[in-house]
Amino acid sequence: MSPPDPQVLAALHASAFAHPRPWSAAELTALLADPQIIIATAPAKAPPQALAVLRIAADEAEVLTLAVAPAQRRRGLGRAVMDAALTRASAAGARVTFLEVAADNAAALALYAGMGFRTVGRRRGYYDGGTDALILRR
Repeated sequence: MSPPDPQVLAALHASAFAHPRPWSAAELTALLADPQIIIATAPAKAPPQALAVLRIAADEAEVLTLAVAPAQRRRGLGRAVMDAALTRASAAGARVTFLEVAADNAAALALYAGMGFRTVGRRRGYYDGGTDALILRR
């Protein structure tokens, strides 16, 4: 399987988030070159509509982002890329995974809860606009 195109991943990331500075193709190129980074995309046979990026450090993984194209949401792609990324993280030696998610992101919280993540902390006012971030662990 060939590596994903950083330009395509950057466009996907930009479409999935409303924040003012999505990840650039250059940033994604650097991530693709980093041996501690796991990038999973879905679907496998089409331009990616979902993206999960994890970083491995020792026996921990951190979810850096999960992005699903708005028109493709609620079709199982987010779970598919998370399952693929978590499987690869486990194979790389990760025994625990952490992530941060906006406290008001009900869809993401439901997805993560269904995957066994539990809230272990809170960062008050972490996101632009003052939204808290919940720290989840699995």
